[in-house]
Parts: sequence; C-alpha cells; structure tokens
Amino acid sequence: MVVGDVSTGTDLAVVGGGPGGYVAAIRAGQLGLDVTLVEMDAYGGTCLNYGCIPSKAMITATDVAHEAGHAEDMGVYADPEVDVAEMVDWKDGVVDQLTGGVEKLCKANGVNLMEGRAEFAGNDKLRVVHGGEGQGSETITYEHCVVATGSRPIEVPGFDFGDDPVLDSRQALAMDELPESIVVVGAGYIGMELSTVFAKLGVDVTVVEMLDGILPTYEDDLARPVRQRAEELGIDFHFGLAADHWEESGDGIVVAAEDEDGDVTEFDTDKVLVAVGREPVTDTLNLDAVDLEPNDDGRLETDTQARTSVENVFAIGDVAPGPMLAHKASKEGQVAAEVIAGEPAALDYQAVPAAVFTDPEIATVGLSEDDAAEEGFDPVVGKFPFNASGRALTTGHADGFVRVVADDNSGFLLGAQIVGPEASELVAELGLAIEMGATLEDVASTIHTHPTLAESTMEACEHALGHAIHTLNR
Repeated sequence: MVVGDVSTGTDLAVVGGGPGGYVAAIRAGQLGLDVTLVEMDAYGGTCLNYGCIPSKAMITATDVAHEAGHAEDMGVYADPEVDVAEMVDWKDGVVDQLTGGVEKLCKANGVNLMEGRAEFAGNDKLRVVHGGEGQGSETITYEHCVVATGSRPIEVPGFDFGDDPVLDSRQALAMDELPESIVVVGAGYIGMELSTVFAKLGVDVTVVEMLDGILPTYEDDLARPVRQRAEELGIDFHFGLAADHWEESGDGIVVAAEDEDGDVTEFDTDKVLVAVGREPVTDTLNLDAVDLEPNDDGRLETDTQARTSVENVFAIGDVAPGPMLAHKASKEGQVAAEVIAGEPAALDYQAVPAAVFTDPEIATVGLSEDDAAEEGFDPVVGKFPFNASGRALTTGHADGFVRVVADDNSGFLLGAQIVGPEASELVAELGLAIEMGATLEDVASTIHTHPTLAESTMEACEHALGHAIHTLNR
C-alpha cells in the first residue's frame, strides 16, 4: 500500500541535519520555535558520518601505530600489528556515539525529526519524499526555512564513483582491507590527509595534482613542511598532471594523466581516490519554486544574517558563500535561528579558523601579512619556530612555527598562521585574541604554562614586539 501525501505545519523547517542544520534546529528549539528537521541520509551530515570525525579518528589511529613503530630515537622499539578492520570498527563506534548524541539533543530540545528528501513546493511549502517503496511523501508548511544541504565530492570525468576501483573520501574511509597501492587525485586538504593515513598504514601512495604544489590555498612556507614530511613517508608526488581516465590492467588498474602539452603519464595501481574538492548540493531543492537561483559556484547568496534574497529562506554551511568548514556552518546555523526567533544576531567572519590535519598540522585565522597590507594596515610579523620550543622537542615533533600578524600602529592582532604539532588546537587562542580585539602586548604579557606548545604563541607575539626571549629578534 502506498501512503498518501500528508501535511504538517511548523515555524521553522530545516533541510539537512549536518553541523549547520542540526545546530540551527537545536538553537531554534531552545528559543521556543516549533522546528522540523529533515535529513535524507544520516543525522550529523557528512562531517560526523563520512568526513571530519571518521577521518580524524583514522588519522589518530594511524598516528598511534606509526609513532609506536618509529620511536627508536626515544629508545622505544616496537613493530605494531595493525588490524584495519578493527580500526574501522573503532572509528565507526566513535561516529555512532556522536550521531546518536545529535538525535538525542534534537529530541531533547523539541525538534521534530523527519527522514526523507525535501524540495520546495512553493513560497511556504516543502515536499518531503520518504525513502523506501510505498512510503509516500509529506508536505511541510513553514514560516521560515533554513537550507543546510551541504556538499558532495566533485567527480572527475572518466572516474565514476560507482566503479569499484574509484573511491571518494567516504568510500576510502570505509575500507576494511588495504590496497597495496593507491593513486590520489588531488593534493588539497582531503587528498593530503588521506594520503598520509594510507602511507602510515604501509600503502604505496602516489599523488597526482594539476597545480605545481600541495594545499594551494595555503602559503608556501606552511605547505612546505607537510610536503617534506609526506615525502619522508614515501608519498610520491606528480604535479602539473590532470587525471584523464583509468582502465583495468592485470590484477590492478592503470591511471592515465595528461600534462598541459597532452603528454600522458601512466600509473599502475590498485585503487584511485578522487579528492579534487567538494561542490554544494542545491540541485535537489527545486529552487525555482521559491524564485531562488544559485550563483556561478552553485551557492545561495546570503546577507550577514544568513538570509537569502527570499525573505523567509535562509542558507548556511556549504551551500552559502565562504569556506566549507563545519564550524562556520554551525555558527551560521546559530545566527539564522536567532534571527528567525527575533533575536539581534549577525555574522562576523573576521576570525574564522581553518585547519588541515596533515602531518604536521596547519591552522590559520584572520589575515596573512599580504592580506593585511592589501587592506591598508601596516603589518608587523612575529614568528617562533617549534625547534626552539622545549615542549615540541619533548614530543619528537619540532617542525614548523607559529606566526602572528598585527597592525604595527595599534598593535592589534590581525591574523595568525601555524604549521606544527597541535596547530588545530593552538589557533583557538589566537582566534579569541582577534575576536576580542587583543593586542600583541595582551598576549605577550599573559603568563603561559611551561612547558607547553602554547608558549609559542606568546613567544611569537614577543618576537613581533622585538623582545622575544627564546628566539633571535628582528
């Protein structure tokens, strides 16, 4: 029997249950709105289920194994045995705990959860198609709607994710048996994170990249230690090549890539991971029904309150302008919910941190020196190398540095860049400093615990002021 279309009403309909959508739903529930959250796949979205969390779990697990097997300098000799299937099971357990927590939090805050694919059916209506034969559809009438449908991996022509040897990041993180070799197409953050995971598990990794270096959105001196470390792990890089096609060959496959002159290079491998980036998902929404049109990047333009050109429709996360970052999506979701509830809220993007969980890690926040100069500041820079940090040396990871950028006239912190151990954690202090309008003197005069990596931020600020203790001053 097919269930007919039924209709429900709600103050706020949220389409997508990722880190933007579920935060918007919970915050709106806290503010007394009747909220319905529609999710077509899994609560927590790509981040919790297939991206941020599982990748960081695998990075941590492979780091443990690799560190144990390469600590002879510390007098530790070990030959760890890795059971990849058990590692993946552990990773899945972490994911299940977090996604289950999202559902509980939503329900505890009065959010109505609905499974299905939502599309617009008018200026105040959504049609939700439920999965499964005979499940029918449902119409939601809303006063406001938040679009939080996220993004998906970009496919490269000639490399269909439905083909067995071709993997996207989600499939790569689900493998419970390792290939002997893998070609990774793309040297951005996803490609570099997963290349490092595979290399530390003993897989022969080849990276093919169209551009002339890795991590193209980051400054060269930030990316350089990551590439050097990757090469130490045995990762083989080939730049200036565009992946063209693959074909079966014996027990494996051959991946063909072309340079700008049309010359072809072939790579024998077992699997190919396509990690050239992600694209926003807006084509499933029937945007014409509300007179919305994506921009050239496939995103929905928004104002400082996350509102689109349609008064009662908001867009957050990967479908909105700006970097595709889970924490950005969460903040946008919180602001959208508060605006809809009548609260005074607006977005301020001056201190949005970003991190890459490579080896070593990279983290940035605010302006670079060049950005600061372009915006009319007179930038002053302070830098502290981790090889001068006692704590970094005791961890066995002393590559990289902390760099701060400030306005020379006022001393206000404008930005920071870190490459090195725990960069993703260290950047939080500098993000707070920028957000609160702190100066170099404020951070430099704050007593930091010794011995810690966090002292490096204090030292970098002291260096910018010209009175660093543990590194030579300018």
